[in-house]
Amino acid sequence: MKFSGARLFTFFLVSALVICGPTSASFTKHQSQKWRLVWQDEFNGAAVDSNKWTAETGGSGWGNRELEYYTSRIDNAFQANGSLNIKAVKEQFKGPDNVTREYTSARLITKKTFATAYGRFEARIKVPQGQGIWPAFWLLGDDIDKVHWPRCGEIDIMENIGKEPGIIHGTIHGPGYSGAQGITSSYLLNNKKFSDDFHVFAVEWEPNVIRFFCDDKNYKTVTNADLPAGAKWVYDHPFFILLNVAVGGNWPGNPDDTTQFPQVMQVDYVRVYQR
Repeated sequence: MKFSGARLFTFFLVSALVICGPTSASFTKHQSQKWRLVWQDEFNGAAVDSNKWTAETGGSGWGNRELEYYTSRIDNAFQANGSLNIKAVKEQFKGPDNVTREYTSARLITKKTFATAYGRFEARIKVPQGQGIWPAFWLLGDDIDKVHWPRCGEIDIMENIGKEPGIIHGTIHGPGYSGAQGITSSYLLNNKKFSDDFHVFAVEWEPNVIRFFCDDKNYKTVTNADLPAGAKWVYDHPFFILLNVAVGGNWPGNPDDTTQFPQVMQVDYVRVYQR
C-alpha cells in the first residue's frame, strides 16, 4: 500500500473547529442500547493477537514522506498493563528491502482478519506527543488492492500532530476530495493536551452519513451532500481498521530538537458495534 493517513494536508475543503471542555469519556448506556458489539480487542493478553492484527512493514514514506520504518518487532508494538503500545523509537534501522531509516514504529491493520460496512468504530487512546509525531486511528476500504487509493475510501477517525497537542482531526478521503482536499473537521480540548490522558474517539458510519465523536461529543457530521460537485460517495462497502504512529511527513513536519523519544501511543481497546 502506498498511501497512509490524511494525505498531504495543506488546506481543508470543509473544516470546522469545535472547542470543548471535559466530557464523558465512555459510550453511555443510552447510546449502547442502540448498538450491539460485533468485534473487539481489549488488549489484555500477553501479546498482540495475530488473529486480529497484522503488522504492515516498510520505510517507503507511505505517500507522505514519512521518516519511520514500520516493523513487525515487539520493540515497536506490544501489549502491557491492558493496553496496546505502539512505540516510535529513534534508531537507525535497515529493513529487508534495503531501506534505512532513522526511526522505527508500527502500523497494525485488520485487513486480513476483519472488515465490515457500517457501524460504530470506537477506541480509547492516549496519544503520544512531540513535534513530528503523528498518531492515527482510521479505516480504509478493503478493495484498496483492486481500485487503489483514494477510490477505496478512507475514514480518519482520529489524527493528531505533535505541533497541535490539543487538537484532533476527523476526515474522509475519496476520489475528488483526497489529500489536501479531504473533508475534515477538528476538535479542540480546552487548555489541555490529548497526551495527558485517555480519550474515546469514534465514528458512527451509516448509509450516506458519517458522524465523528470525541468523548461522546458529536463534533462533525458528513453526508454525500458535503462532497464536491460530481464526486462519488465511496462508503458503501467493507472497511478495515488501522492503528499507527508515524514520524515526520508533509503534514506534521519532521521532529526537531524538542522532540523526545521514544514516544508511545497507548490503546486501551478497539470496539466495533452495529445497529
